[in-house]
Amino acid sequence: MMAEASALESYLAEHRDRRMAAYMDFLRIPSISTLPANRADCHAAAEWLAAELTRAGVEHVSVNETGRHPIVYGDWLHAEGAPTVIVYGHYDVQPVDPLDLWESPPFEPIVKGHRIQGRGAADDKGQIMVHVRAAEAILATAGGLPLNLKFVFEGEEESSSEHLDAWLEENRERLRADLAVISDTGFFDGNLPAITVGLRGLSACQIDVFGPSGDLHSGSYGGTVENPISALAGILAALKGPDGRIRVPGFYDDVRPLTEADRAALAALPFDEAGYLVGTGSPELVGEAGFTTLERRGARPTLEINGVWGGFQGEGTKTIIPAHAHAKITCRLVADQRPEPVFERIRAYVAEIAPPTVRVEVRYLGGGLPSLTPIDHPATQAAARAIRATFGAEPLYIRAGGSIPVGASFEGILGLPVVLVGFTPPDDHAHAPNEWMDLRNFETAIRTIVRLWDELATLPR
Repeated sequence: MMAEASALESYLAEHRDRRMAAYMDFLRIPSISTLPANRADCHAAAEWLAAELTRAGVEHVSVNETGRHPIVYGDWLHAEGAPTVIVYGHYDVQPVDPLDLWESPPFEPIVKGHRIQGRGAADDKGQIMVHVRAAEAILATAGGLPLNLKFVFEGEEESSSEHLDAWLEENRERLRADLAVISDTGFFDGNLPAITVGLRGLSACQIDVFGPSGDLHSGSYGGTVENPISALAGILAALKGPDGRIRVPGFYDDVRPLTEADRAALAALPFDEAGYLVGTGSPELVGEAGFTTLERRGARPTLEINGVWGGFQGEGTKTIIPAHAHAKITCRLVADQRPEPVFERIRAYVAEIAPPTVRVEVRYLGGGLPSLTPIDHPATQAAARAIRATFGAEPLYIRAGGSIPVGASFEGILGLPVVLVGFTPPDDHAHAPNEWMDLRNFETAIRTIVRLWDELATLPR
């Protein structure tokens, strides 16, 4: 059942103000999943979203409790013989610090020209709204969808999707489908339409270094007792070489090598490396020798130190040898790497290089698998046709440097191919102050999803 274009456009034009009002209401809910103080807000966002899905005409809508924040489910399953697609998004958002860098309160959304600004505007509430509005418009104008949809909107993506895999396992039958579409990615540099075909996975850990039983006077004990901060600094320095290669034995063993075709496709992207450097504010770019910036950004694994702490950090001087020091590390993983083996290799290497004068612990903090979808997959090409028809440009095929663990979960647990169709501008300030969504992208994306469902409905199951 295909929506008639003129009727659909009339409906979207008539309901634009209500659509924007609902978008802003959604953004006002401070659904920060990582902060216990916002647990009630996450539940409120789930209930709001469930009501909005029901209002749009989606059926069997439910708010499903997990060990923390609920998963919102809904479906429309009346397209007999047509494919079934799972639509994924997340209603939780990142913390808002530092507040003083926001131009307006993060949960009081504002519209500035073609931008809507507020936490979650791009990542990922805006993209959820694209799907809800597309389904609503088709149901209102055509009376039914051209294919079957199952909506899965979670509330823990920004806190490692801790309970999602268990819920997917428990609901295998309810989630039977032919394909998963994830809208949590964006366009390429210059706001060029793009389809993400690769996502990196993640392996996170913490290194804890313990020395004396308590802080010691650096005059009485300096030169006789190991300083845990110095020991930690030596460990961290040994993790990577000056050529950017990670020194952990076996780290690269499972990495799927880039083919010549992979490298040619990345080299063909219209990437402004000088502009990228300016945007970072750094004096120059660095990385693994033998690979381009785009290859290092999305197609090679990394190891980054995210935080280091220990000892005295107040005003002035406190002459101590601290009792302990700590660091948090995350590795971005590429195809065929798995988070737990990577962690075990790091733990073994740290134990090997740590001096005997301190006690060292390495703790696993979680992770997610990488995801890679072939460019020539029929569903990927259906998405390309939908983007071409609505945005008027051939989409680029890109590999994102970030991680969306659910992509690998859909592949591994449910056995589904995944298409990553996202619409946010590349400079959307996601996770940072003044997050924004381009309203031109938002409005066109609704039409893209409508077209995508028509395209996918014609594919064999």
